[in-house]
Amino acid sequence: MTYLRYAPDIEKPAADEQKTIDGIINGMTQQSETVEAREHHAVRASHAKSSACVTGELTISAGLPLELAQGLFATPGTHPVAVRFAQGPGETLGDRVSTHRGMSIKVFDVPGEKLPGHSVDTQDFVLATGTTFPSGTAAGFLRDGTVIGKSTGLPEGVKSVVSSTMRNLNRVLHAFGTESAMADFFGHPYSHPLADSYFSQAPVRYGDHVAKLGAVPTTEAQRALSEWRLDPHQDEDGFRHATVAFFRENEVVFEIKAQLWADAERQPIEDASVDWPVSVSPYRTVATVRLPRQDAYSPERVRYFDEVMTFRPAHSLAVHRPLGSVMRARLQVYKALSDFRHRENGVAAEDTAGIDRIPA
Repeated sequence: MTYLRYAPDIEKPAADEQKTIDGIINGMTQQSETVEAREHHAVRASHAKSSACVTGELTISAGLPLELAQGLFATPGTHPVAVRFAQGPGETLGDRVSTHRGMSIKVFDVPGEKLPGHSVDTQDFVLATGTTFPSGTAAGFLRDGTVIGKSTGLPEGVKSVVSSTMRNLNRVLHAFGTESAMADFFGHPYSHPLADSYFSQAPVRYGDHVAKLGAVPTTEAQRALSEWRLDPHQDEDGFRHATVAFFRENEVVFEIKAQLWADAERQPIEDASVDWPVSVSPYRTVATVRLPRQDAYSPERVRYFDEVMTFRPAHSLAVHRPLGSVMRARLQVYKALSDFRHRENGVAAEDTAGIDRIPA
């Protein structure tokens, strides 16, 4: 198979894109202010409620073909990692509001040219459930974010009803062999966070090529969780409790997979709402994240992960630059909202340079 090659001109920013990004930052900052006033604390503008804060290792596969042996993945070996699993909303809600989930991975001891503003030897991969992002462009992100922003101040019961409605729609769509990124975004099943797969949703540079990335659970114990479902009426923090309990007894393993860019028409760079067909280019394993049994929610570590630590697409090697409209927005939005959160809480943000900085 022939894979397309990266070049700077594959991105086509809209003429007014910076104005759009400024609008996203303003809108999401207002949402964060609303949440802060209610919770008396500033939280992440998305993925506020963590389920597990863990450490482990990423092992890059040996013998990868040239098109996969690119950037970070060009050299076989093992790197320490920190991984944060979290629920989707930018506020601390009960688990009745089951929306998309996130898996943020920070890889340490990664030398090489970095994106501007990133000076330590780390590479972040910010992943979420669903292979696509509902708002395919920054303009769509601004439009949809305005709708979400208006709902931020609504009672949690209303959000629970919306989530339930979207979850039912999601179930019907799956029964007919189709899916909706928006339905999953607002109504993800009550599934176990360690049985879910997570994706970059939008493309990144992959050395000489371009790819979308995924993290897929691989152990038998994780696959056995596929039918597990939370009863949120029994436990409003059930996703966290289930994840912590699993880590107490089991090793957790995810395969990191890359889906290379091979067809410019069917695999657009600028529209993150378009699913890249696996018939055109399948996801192929390039590394493994192995997370040993551990206390996945120790108080000191959780405080560091949730209050101090930052995960951003901009924490990247130049050879893994995020691409496309949504990703270009994220490069600025994540920093602006992180700056707001840390400033409001009086906490110094840290671009964590080494695994030794993370409390046990």
